[in-house]
Amino acid sequence: MQRIRYSRYLKSIIILLDLLVLAAVFVLYFLNTSRGLSDDQELWSESAFPLLLVMSFWVLLSGRTRIYNISRNLTYILFVERIIIHFLLFIIGLVLIRKVSGNQFFGSELTWLSLYLFVFIFTLKSAVYFLIRYIRTMGVNHRNVMFLSENKSTEVLKKIIEDRKDFGYKIFNYNSSELDTENLVEFWKKNGIHTLFIPTENSFTNEMEDKMFKLAEANKVHISLIPSISKNNFFFYDLGYIQTQPILTQAKYPLDYYSNFFLKRTFDIIFSVLVLLLICSWLFPIIAILIKRNSKGPVFFVQKRYGFHEEVFNCIKFRTMVVNEDSTSKTTGVNDSRITKIGKFLRKTSLDEMPQFINVLKGEMSIVGPRPHMLAVDNYYKPKIGRYSLRSLVNPGITGLAQVNGLRGDAGNVEIEMNKRILADAFYIRNWSFTLDIVIILKTILLVIIGDKNAK
Repeated sequence: MQRIRYSRYLKSIIILLDLLVLAAVFVLYFLNTSRGLSDDQELWSESAFPLLLVMSFWVLLSGRTRIYNISRNLTYILFVERIIIHFLLFIIGLVLIRKVSGNQFFGSELTWLSLYLFVFIFTLKSAVYFLIRYIRTMGVNHRNVMFLSENKSTEVLKKIIEDRKDFGYKIFNYNSSELDTENLVEFWKKNGIHTLFIPTENSFTNEMEDKMFKLAEANKVHISLIPSISKNNFFFYDLGYIQTQPILTQAKYPLDYYSNFFLKRTFDIIFSVLVLLLICSWLFPIIAILIKRNSKGPVFFVQKRYGFHEEVFNCIKFRTMVVNEDSTSKTTGVNDSRITKIGKFLRKTSLDEMPQFINVLKGEMSIVGPRPHMLAVDNYYKPKIGRYSLRSLVNPGITGLAQVNGLRGDAGNVEIEMNKRILADAFYIRNWSFTLDIVIILKTILLVIIGDKNAK
């Protein structure tokens, strides 16, 4: 229904920009390293085909790595991961082309050439990514969307769309109390609706639902179904096929594979040992002295939390509050009077979490993962939010995807914010990669340096 004026051309422009940069880096690097051969016309003629082959390989590889399938809700972390994977595969292909081709054009030092390629391509693609995001916040290149039969699941999605202007969605409210198909089609045409969001748990009859789907197809309106995060099994099943018959199979998550688990655990051990030896060895005594001088009580605060498969473990933190009887049942509030002066600083910089590197070495936690909650919080939300226990399929982390995106679940509408936090944790578990962990760690380090405005 909505006329798409830009998207069909945007991808072609981005591909052409990449290919221009690719060719320019190859040519300029060759000219810089082979000054005596720059006037050799025969060499340039011979090099045209191999260069065309390289550019074709880049485009064909993108079908596998999906670097040009930039959906509106694609996070920068996943975007960077795609670029890195694409680039590594491209370099492998480049080595093979170099072996096959005896052309002097590909005889350049591959290490430096690869570095230059990565820097220029990464810079260009990051610039394009953020430029598109910025343009969408200005109201350009948006998608007109609407919701029907709203419930808690649609409320969470609606809040995300309203908060993230860079996704480029414009919500149109359908205010009619009763659903009339003629009025609905007129509404689609009048407002140029592109996508209709409907919860899987809705009040429509099967007949009405079937009629609405047919009308949407006839009027070129996309329908997106929103699974209920409180009761549905969508998180636990993947769509598979036996020949042409679709079946739902129990999902296998990335960290269920031993190779991924081994890589993550090895990194956790090496990283934790380095941090404990190089940073904590001198930082811990300083923080301990400041805590002791600021208030009476122990240096460390040990609290039981749920870990892998909901096994209870002792989570270690620096004490940031005065000793109180509510520490195991009452969550932190805004301007909480229990927080000490040094505790406020430790929370703002997340330095209170540093002792948890000991938990990581013991195998109770990971560097990155869903943050462990108080037992009382977990017990409260577990029956309220479906698939809440999905968080326990991996080790809890010192930092996590939800935290670096400001989703702490304890501000504003707590029910909605906690739902968003659990969805972020579920996203992390289903989409784990080593690159994702590295990006989350880098964002965490940045928050430690500049301070986390969402910390209490």
